[in-house]
Amino acid sequence: MTVLSSYNWEEEIIPEGYSAEYGGTFCRLIIKNKGDAIHTANLMKDAITRELEITGQLNVKGFLGVTFKDLKGNVFGTLCVMDKKEKVFLGEDINYLKSMADILSHMIKLNHYSMGFLSVPIIPITKGTSILSIQGIVDGNRSELIMSDVLHSAADNDIGFFIIDLSKLLVKGVTPSIAKEHVNNFDLKNLKTKMVKGIQYALDYIGYALISNIA
Repeated sequence: MTVLSSYNWEEEIIPEGYSAEYGGTFCRLIIKNKGDAIHTANLMKDAITRELEITGQLNVKGFLGVTFKDLKGNVFGTLCVMDKKEKVFLGEDINYLKSMADILSHMIKLNHYSMGFLSVPIIPITKGTSILSIQGIVDGNRSELIMSDVLHSAADNDIGFFIIDLSKLLVKGVTPSIAKEHVNNFDLKNLKTKMVKGIQYALDYIGYALISNIA
């Protein structure tokens, strides 16, 4: 279990990137609970949570957590709030956090849809020349998709030059093994590459020029 994002108001309660074995986490308890939520005024006094190693590590008391679900009802994470002091959570608190989780779940779903739709925008500009503008976040899955689509597009359309625009690229979650695999890919070994400052420089390098028809 890894904390992907956290917001701490007056003092740090849990840092982003905090990791723990799933079997001993509050997240497991939330997901296993039929109500998709757990709450306690004091984790250190609760019969179940006081035995968990994570309770002593975080040194928090008040706790409320609910599940993240996709549109099919599948759980893919949890949303939690914590307090250093004892905190009694009411029914309205639980409903509010569940509503927040629903909104965030839809936002995450929309973000994934948008990234998938714009994952490999290959733009042909002339016979044998195309531009690939990579924007947003590139993780391991998207990098494999880009690699596959580019190679297939190059082969199917007899593309001799691919201009790859990386000016708006954010790389995230590309592991050393994935990077090594792409570097060692047979299809890439014989490619000639040239790093330039921008698209115009790339067009100049391959001898392509834009001619205006306006008198």
